[in-house]
Amino acid sequence: MTTETAEKKAPPLPDEWLQVESLDLDAQGVAHKSDGKVVFIEGALPFEEVQIKVLRKKNNWEQGVLTALQRESSQRVRPGCKHFGLHPGACGGCKMQHLDAAAQVAVKQRALEDALWHLGKVKPDNMLRPLEGPSWHYRYRARLSVRHVIKKGVVLIGFHERKSSYVADMTECPVLPAQVSDLLVPLRGLIDSMEAKQTCPQIELACGDAPGSTTLGVIALVLRHLEPLSAADIARLRAFAIEHPGVQWWLQAKGPETVKLLDEGGPTLSYDLPDFGISMPFKPTDFTQVNPHINRVLVTRALRLLDVQGDERVIDWFCGLGNFTLPLATQAGEVLGIEGSDTLVARAHENFKRNQAAAPASRPLSPTRFVSRNLFEMTPDMLVADGRADRWLVDPPREGAFALAKAVAELHQEPERRNGWTPPKRIVYVSCNPATLARDAGLLVHQGGYRCSSAGVINMFPHTAHVESMAVFDLA
Repeated sequence: MTTETAEKKAPPLPDEWLQVESLDLDAQGVAHKSDGKVVFIEGALPFEEVQIKVLRKKNNWEQGVLTALQRESSQRVRPGCKHFGLHPGACGGCKMQHLDAAAQVAVKQRALEDALWHLGKVKPDNMLRPLEGPSWHYRYRARLSVRHVIKKGVVLIGFHERKSSYVADMTECPVLPAQVSDLLVPLRGLIDSMEAKQTCPQIELACGDAPGSTTLGVIALVLRHLEPLSAADIARLRAFAIEHPGVQWWLQAKGPETVKLLDEGGPTLSYDLPDFGISMPFKPTDFTQVNPHINRVLVTRALRLLDVQGDERVIDWFCGLGNFTLPLATQAGEVLGIEGSDTLVARAHENFKRNQAAAPASRPLSPTRFVSRNLFEMTPDMLVADGRADRWLVDPPREGAFALAKAVAELHQEPERRNGWTPPKRIVYVSCNPATLARDAGLLVHQGGYRCSSAGVINMFPHTAHVESMAVFDLA
């Protein structure tokens, strides 16, 4: 045998065992190979020793999936859902079920601190205790895909498979309310019985509180249908709602503006904020927080940190349907809510009138006004025109509030443009994206005259890599 032949037949070198050092924001373990190349590993946890199957290779990094585990983390736990995992067909809705719930929160807190420092060069004076709630059955909003798989002769309803456009074959989901999880299999049977089973691609879920209670009451199901439904299919939907108390069907023929209730009457879809005596009616396609348990304590903490006095004017930026605005109206002297969606501004105004009518005569809501405006095009002049406010509540989408923070910074740098306007002495910023919070915090702190007095995470989405957070800025 020649040397060349021997080399060809030599057994392959064994896969390298990798030491996992940390967890990134996509819930991937982070390790380094012996040559220094960074590796991102699905399914691996910090301090574990693992082998992987490489899925992607670049010059300075690799991405792979866990195949063997030699040393297991003490924080590794048994996933609470049988559809979670790395196996083919696994549901992609959650990424962290293999990590202890308390450790998940610690990872998110570290992610927030890292983002604030590395992206914004901001270090809060104080880190707030994380806000936590139920780890299971918390998700009151969801968009469920529907697919009739002709080859298998089955209808699938649920989230997409991990890293796939296919719908996972789900029979339960423990992050949804138990009553909703129990509906997944019956819903599959319902859609399968319908004439329109090929033209109903989605069911959007929105749950509301029972009247006068914070327990689940209404289960609104928005059926997206690409063609008009037959009378027989409408009858099937009504029969399903009768058989499953609490279900309320809504139909969506085209865009969100076409959503309508199948049958008028019945309970109103709403949620309560009992600490403030506020009830918030909404439509199932309106933006509301996914986790109502956390939302209640989130609003309470935000207002406690804002520390509004009875004679002060407050602006609620990105106010939505009034989730913070209406509670603020129970404490402030005057409130202005500003939102980019005309639909949500109208809903917020309706909610204010409804709650004002229900308020005790001895404690009416403060004068409150709502304005529709594109908040991604804010300018210093627009800010001055809105008038001075003692305090701000800022709750932007993932894109953050860059234009708003930039306008504040410009007015701080150029005081001659203020025309009597003064900046708020305190800002409470609620964020769903640590990166954009850090960017805006950098502007407020380094150019806007503020200091970041505190920050902390809110575990709005247990078992996912999503990080919700809150930061407080005080005028220096």
